[in-house]
Order: sequence, then structure tokens, then C-alpha cells
Amino acid sequence: MKRIAILSLLAAMLLVPSTNAVARGEQWSKEKAAEWYASQKWPVGCNYVPSYAINQYEIWQPETFNPEIIDNELSLAESIGFNTLRIYLHEGLWYADKAGFKKRVDQFLDIADKHGMKLIITFFTNGGNHDKVFRLGPQPEAIPGTHNSNWIPSPGKAVLDDPAQWPRLKKYVQDILRTYKNDDRILYWCLCNEPENTKNGCDVSKFMPEVYKWAWEVRPSQPLSSPVWQRPGINGTATKLDLLAYACMNSDIITFHCYSKPKEVETDIQMLQRFGRPMVCQEYLARNYGNTFFDVLPILKKCNVGAISWGLVNGKCHFHYPWGHKVGDPEPEIWFHDIFRPDHTPYDPAEITFLQEMTK
Repeated sequence: MKRIAILSLLAAMLLVPSTNAVARGEQWSKEKAAEWYASQKWPVGCNYVPSYAINQYEIWQPETFNPEIIDNELSLAESIGFNTLRIYLHEGLWYADKAGFKKRVDQFLDIADKHGMKLIITFFTNGGNHDKVFRLGPQPEAIPGTHNSNWIPSPGKAVLDDPAQWPRLKKYVQDILRTYKNDDRILYWCLCNEPENTKNGCDVSKFMPEVYKWAWEVRPSQPLSSPVWQRPGINGTATKLDLLAYACMNSDIITFHCYSKPKEVETDIQMLQRFGRPMVCQEYLARNYGNTFFDVLPILKKCNVGAISWGLVNGKCHFHYPWGHKVGDPEPEIWFHDIFRPDHTPYDPAEITFLQEMTK
């Protein structure tokens, strides 16, 4: 069944009608993508949310943005050999104060650069709490026992369903891209996170091609990508082949997420290698699923695939809880994500030693 799923996916990608895809004249050639990747260090790092933040607003708004905590936590990342961080922006912050927002992004870039790290910057995501309306200012507290309980969708279902609101998003995307289009502190741009993840009713099938057009009009010096979320059939889930195909056929580099067992990671790599472009596993680490540093990182390194795990210092987002963990459930003996405890001691000292060896 797995082989059938893979072949079906590849066939769907190759058979996507050209009318459904934006002309790829602004996409990098495979040769340019390969040349770019060869010029970089092997990307290894994590998806980073500062421990003080419950969501994107709390990361970046002026009253909560905390360079001191970021600096201290990136020291930990540097100590284990990480050279890459993936972060999330949010358009609401730009709408409120574009100059101040970009000033804080600059501060973050400076801190990351001080610790020898480049950034993967993500614009949009379907993930998050769709039951709340989020506003700048004090943010809701974490829901006890719950993984990532108050992340903010971007741009959210209401905006996705209303194209009249998209021109403002175009201004946001293009302003950020123009500001940093030649900034070598940025590794690449993640335009739409997990585009085929539509479980919250967010359909980006018309929106995502527009985002690529906006980015191509600027054409930054860094690559553009949107990640493959899940292969058809994996973990019993369905996926939208048209969105997955669009992302793979229009991105400069191939990015993907994999929280499955090592064999599945290898299968994903083999499938995506057919596109002939550099690859980054942009999300992994789900220890209680058998997706661990010890098992997955060697595969990614052997295949020269970038390796970006999820989480650094345990904080308000409670990334150590697995998906589906509820109030009243026992504390997990095995952490799902994150590497360091709130006091900066390691969750597993053996992991620290292993990471330091792997990133030499």
C-alpha cells in the first residue's frame, strides 16, 4: 500500500495540468538550487519559539519581545552545534507597526548571527487555535496539559475565503521580502506552512499560487519553498494532491515534514529525491512516535538533507506534550518535542552529547 501511495503521488505531481500552476519562469533552475545548497553548511537546527511566548504575537510585539531571553536560549542552540533556526512571523504585527516590527526582526537576526545561525522565515500557516480571535496585547494563557494551545493561524479561514483582503497581505509579504531579499542571515523563505493541511477548513488552493506570484515579483536572493506535510495514506490521513504537487513543482528547494518512524523518513526522502532539488526536513522529532534524534538525524545527514527539529527550550507552548494530550492526563515520561528544560538543563543529556557529535 505504501508503494502504491508513493507512485500515486508522483503520478499526480507529474500530471498536474500546466493551467493549474503559475508559470515557473521565476523558479530557480535545479542547477542554481544545487549550487546554492553546496555553498551552505549542512542546515541543522530547530523550529524555535522563545520560551516566554505562547504565540507569534507574544514573540514579536514590543511589550513582550525579549532579546535577552532569545540570546540566552540561542546560546544553548549554539552549544549543541545548531546553525539554523526556523521562525514564524504574523501579518497582524506588520499591520500594527511595520517599522517597529522590522526593527525587532533585525534584532533577532543580529542575535542569531552572533550565534552563527541563519533563519528560515515562515509567513503563513493553517495551524493554530481557530476557536479564538487573537488581538495584540496580553495573550491568553496556555491551556493546561495541551500542546501549543494558542498558536495563531495565518491568515486564517475568514481571510482565505475573502480574496478582497489579499492585496493587504501582498503588501506585507513583498515589504518583508524586499527588506531582506539580499540578507545572507536568512537561509530561505517558507511561504505557506503545510498547505495541504486543511483539517481546520483552511483551503489555500487559490491563495498559495498568489503568494508565489508575490514572492516571484520580488525574487529574493534566497530560495522559496512550502513544505510537504504528509504522504497520502501515512498515519491514515488524506492529503490534497494538487496542493502538494504545486508546492513541489514550484519551490526552489524541496522541504518536508516527517514525524514518523525512521523507515518512513527514508521513504519520504527517496520519493522527494526524484525532483532533483536540495531537500530540508523542516520538521521532525516526535520521540514517542519513534522519531528521535538518535534514529532520524543520522539518516538526514547521510542523505545530505537539512535537519530542523521542533522545539528548543520548554516554555509556554508546552511542546513536550504530545498532540492530543488533554487536561488531567499524566505528565509524559517521554517528551514529544523540545531539548532543554525551563532551567536550561537538558531533557536527555545523552541527546546533547549525540547532537554535539553529529554537528561537528
